[in-house]
Amino acid sequence: MPSDLVETVPPNPRVVDAQAHRIGEHIRALRRSRSLTLVQLAERTGLSHPFLSQLERGHSRASMVSLEKIAVALETSQVELLAAGDPQPRDPEDTRPDVLRSDQGARGPFSQGEARLLVHAGRHAFEPLEWTGANTDPGDFYEHREDEFLYVLSGSVRLDLGADAPLLLGPGDSAYYRGGTPHRWCSPDGGRFHLVVVKESPSRSGGAA
Repeated sequence: MPSDLVETVPPNPRVVDAQAHRIGEHIRALRRSRSLTLVQLAERTGLSHPFLSQLERGHSRASMVSLEKIAVALETSQVELLAAGDPQPRDPEDTRPDVLRSDQGARGPFSQGEARLLVHAGRHAFEPLEWTGANTDPGDFYEHREDEFLYVLSGSVRLDLGADAPLLLGPGDSAYYRGGTPHRWCSPDGGRFHLVVVKESPSRSGGAA
């Protein structure tokens, strides 16, 4: 990472890193702006009160599925929460082209892999994410109001769209599904996969995630 992009991790030794600290502060600010207590947020998300408390202080890092549950409860998007960890957010009124280098972009973990936001935080018509992983357990379903597009760059992916039988996708394959479609994916054999996932922004779909 270039020297001018080096982050300063807060001095509290229990804080995971600077990104986790920023995301936690953003979640706390959103929760308070909606006049919710931690207990109420726990009830809405199905996540434990102690975990949410640790998350807001940057002492824990949420999975992408947990971020989705929190986003629904706070009437925002999973990507907005992830974007809060970006050390270089853009001015919402900045209309210049947005160039993101390979060592930049807010990142979030999930089982055996990682998601990276492919634009700087700001106002966008769609939200592109890069996913890499090797998880054989698909985990819980994601479900949001926005349409979504998935493209396989490398590896094999088992895509489960809820009511339909799971699909096996390989390099060059893609899928588009409407908002409200349950979806999840995993590796069929433990091999590494590399995806680009593009989700419509909540403002374009007429509602929050």
